[in-house]
Amino acid sequence: MIRPGDSPALRKDRGAFFTPPAIADHLAEWAVAGDKNARVLDPTCGEAVFLLAAGRKLREAGAEGAEVSQLLYGFDLHQTSLDWSKSLLAEENIDAQLKEADFFDVPTPDQLGAPVPLMDAVIGNPPFVRYQKHGPEAQAKARRAALQQGVRLSGLTSSWAPLLIHACAFLKPKGRLAMVLPAELLTVGYAEPIRVWLRQRFEQVHLVLFERLQFNDATEKVVLVLASGQGGCDAFSLYYLDDAEDLSRVRPMTNLSVTPAGSGKWTDLLLPNRQRQLFKQINDEHLVPLSVYGSPELGTVTGGNSFFALNQDVADRFGLSEAAGHLRKVCPPGTKHLKGLTFSLAHWKKLREAGEPVWLLHPDPDDRSPELMAYVRYGEELKVNEAYKCKIRTPWWRPPVVAPPDLFFTYMSHRYPRMFTNSIGSTFLNSMHGIRLRQDVPTPTRFALPLLAFNSATMLGAEIFGRSYGGGILKMEPREAAVLPVPNPKALEKAWGLLADGKSRLDTQLRDGRWTNVVKRVDEALLVQVLGLSASAVAEIQDAAKALRARRMGPEDAKGD
Repeated sequence: MIRPGDSPALRKDRGAFFTPPAIADHLAEWAVAGDKNARVLDPTCGEAVFLLAAGRKLREAGAEGAEVSQLLYGFDLHQTSLDWSKSLLAEENIDAQLKEADFFDVPTPDQLGAPVPLMDAVIGNPPFVRYQKHGPEAQAKARRAALQQGVRLSGLTSSWAPLLIHACAFLKPKGRLAMVLPAELLTVGYAEPIRVWLRQRFEQVHLVLFERLQFNDATEKVVLVLASGQGGCDAFSLYYLDDAEDLSRVRPMTNLSVTPAGSGKWTDLLLPNRQRQLFKQINDEHLVPLSVYGSPELGTVTGGNSFFALNQDVADRFGLSEAAGHLRKVCPPGTKHLKGLTFSLAHWKKLREAGEPVWLLHPDPDDRSPELMAYVRYGEELKVNEAYKCKIRTPWWRPPVVAPPDLFFTYMSHRYPRMFTNSIGSTFLNSMHGIRLRQDVPTPTRFALPLLAFNSATMLGAEIFGRSYGGGILKMEPREAAVLPVPNPKALEKAWGLLADGKSRLDTQLRDGRWTNVVKRVDEALLVQVLGLSASAVAEIQDAAKALRARRMGPEDAKGD
């Protein structure tokens, strides 16, 4: 039900969605835990679905009407939400202590002026809204609230994170947490402080994941976090369900089935235990971080790619040329034009003929030729010189150029990250990464790595160590790219010996979009023939990679697997 004056668009903008009753009931049962005297707080009570569910559980435990009213507490920013909540509660003869407030302004029970006592449970579904939706003052206030509890959050974090931390400051030491959180809790870098805090704060933590989306009009998958006690824990219990109607299967929660990484993302927790353990074994015994071969680095930051990256027509119109020292060959912005395994001179020429920006402006700093000055004046007319990166360098029209790397790396990918041999020796922009191989790396590595990275174990590692973003994008900053698991040097050399003669055919298949054929061949050469994995083990790794990719992209977009 949508209350008067509200709309789906407004709810989506503030990150508010109706919680399915099955989820609210399950969390309420955990929160109340059969204790008729349990005090329960919902810090963003909205439509009171959690307070209603908790009120019912308190009654089942033996609490009377008047007692229940002194056990339920709720806060909300909007009085209209509280009025709506009160009326919904009244329909079931339930009352609660409801207060209008920005929850980050509410003093915790250990502070002067605290309006509520310590709670036995905190329950709810905090809004999944990015900090950027709020003003700087609101962002700073939220981060201060988390920092008061010893958790430092970055400006990239969503508002659910500081609200979770602040809400748990209202818990008794051995109190219970029952929250709906976005699945990004497990997978994104900026949630790392929350993951560390969960392990340090609670004695037991249970995670419930759903295969299907649980909220109408929402595109974010969720995880239920049920935690209790104090003192920290080493292992979590983890449950995979199709949807909320299956929650009855996970009572009681006692099975501590997984041990998450001490640091970093918990994306691997989205996998069944047998697949997690198999990947760990392969990673430990046969794979190495990409940094063993070379360091990923950022491309040139120009301050205005549309001006500094020129196509041939613009270069001719202004009389700019490579021969005159004005321009350098560049791999055009973006990575959609990279299809095969190599960025070659023939490929570059084809892009030039197609009108792509294949030149980078990089004249001598003392060059004052008429052709260059005409182009500089053109840039000033466009106010390119007023961009921040241009304003802080002299002369503004000469961007610092990164030396040509051995490999290009697609740091933002839809289906999978890719590497390409830079056989033309061109420079590149910050729409991709470069990899400069170490001096002691054998020459064939330049050609072997882009192909051998098409194995299912490496592709699974990309899903585990990369960052998942809206729209199914997988992003790997240099730090994540550096830990991408790739075949160790001996395995790489042996597998390359099996594949080198067929490289041209595999390259053609990639350019034609038949990448699954390439993965199948590389898996056979590397995982089976070189590493000696069984067919069933390879199938498990393939299934795991497909499952995480489908979870990130959505089942429809991942159908090509």
